[in-house]
Amino acid sequence: MYKRQGLARVTTRQAIQATAGAGFALVVGQLVSGQRWYWAVGATWWIFVNTTSRGETLVRGFRRLLGTVIGIGLGLLVALPVHGDPAVTAALAAVCVFGIFYTAAVSYTWMMLWVTLLAGLLYGLLGVLGPDLLALRLAETGVGALGAALAVILVLPVTTHSITDAWIRRALRCVHACAVETARRLAGAADADPAPRVAELEQLLARVRLSVAPLVHPLNPMLGRKRRARHVLDLLDACAREIRGLAAVAADPEASHDTRLATACRRVEAAVEALTEGRDIALHADGSPHAEPALAHLHGLERALTELARPLRTPSGSPLVGA
Repeated sequence: MYKRQGLARVTTRQAIQATAGAGFALVVGQLVSGQRWYWAVGATWWIFVNTTSRGETLVRGFRRLLGTVIGIGLGLLVALPVHGDPAVTAALAAVCVFGIFYTAAVSYTWMMLWVTLLAGLLYGLLGVLGPDLLALRLAETGVGALGAALAVILVLPVTTHSITDAWIRRALRCVHACAVETARRLAGAADADPAPRVAELEQLLARVRLSVAPLVHPLNPMLGRKRRARHVLDLLDACAREIRGLAAVAADPEASHDTRLATACRRVEAAVEALTEGRDIALHADGSPHAEPALAHLHGLERALTELARPLRTPSGSPLVGA
């Protein structure tokens, strides 16, 4: 998806969407307030940061609005009674800064809560804080979120499924690369090192979880897609566990160099190709609980890939992968 040109590129589409959303926020924001219209434009811009699909942007907009609502409620309870007292404001501002950085990687909603409360404290220090200003903050944030939502829905939409499919395909190819590299290591290849591939797989799975997040969001009314998305995540996690176990076995210099590894690895390759090309997968794993550890992990990996075929191909709305 990164080698496409023109409007086929996700980044180009998002740039146009962000411009359209900011334009809407600029016009409507000025109608709401001729002095604070930039709050709406800023909200639109920040909602688009680090998002790549319609679903991600909509969820981020909802979280920004929710965090603002909670932050304004805290502002009424905390910032207003302070009346701009410098010492108290400085202490609370320090708490807000800590809260912003502590929650940034955990919850966008909580981060926006602290940002909104910090803004209220600073306006209190300037002597302009009041219920009307907090209400205006909420209104302008709502305008910005609406602008972003309309843009991703109406202007060159990039569906959540198209982005998710691309990341899942990359993760599956990395699963195969990990298995091949580990099999080479177990076969005695001195230059084979599965560790970088395993690290790459972890990064790709993190990106898959991020792209699937809108599908598993509590507010998603499409329960069938939500269940499918969760099932896919569980199976991809199972693949990652088998890959990590396989790499751990390969790191042991005394690990078995069973010749059946090559055959099992070829079946993993076939399963990945079948998943990404929409072909049927036949399960051939015949390992027993007492098989060599490397073979056991390869058989487990093959089973997980085979089970992935069903949720990835279920024709309920847009598919996650495959047609």
